[in-house]
This record gives sequence, C-alpha cells and structure tokens, in this order.
Amino acid sequence: MKVIRRDHYLQRIISLSGNGRVKIITGIRRCGKSFLLNTLFFNYLKEQEIEKDHILYIR
Repeated sequence: MKVIRRDHYLQRIISLSGNGRVKIITGIRRCGKSFLLNTLFFNYLKEQEIEKDHILYIR
C-alpha cells in the first residue's frame, strides 16, 4: 500500500495540538481525514513516546 504523507496537514495539526481546544477535521468523503488522524497522527504520537493507553479514539 502506497502512503501519501500529507505533511502539510500533519504539521498543521501538530502545531495546534496541546492548546486545550477541540480540533475539528473536515473534508469531503474519502479524502483521508481518518487516515490522517488514525495512522499519521497516531504514528507521530508514538514517536513522541506517548503511551497507547493515553490516546483516545472516538469513532
């Protein structure tokens, strides 16, 4: 499976994280919103040594 990184969007989410506000990710169907959060941002959090049980998924 080929992964398109979407670094611009990932960096935008990272720069806005930690301020205590809720983030809303919007876009058309099947544009990669879930992949961005569930895979790319999750991997970033793991790289930052955030424990898995400290990451909350809401589906």
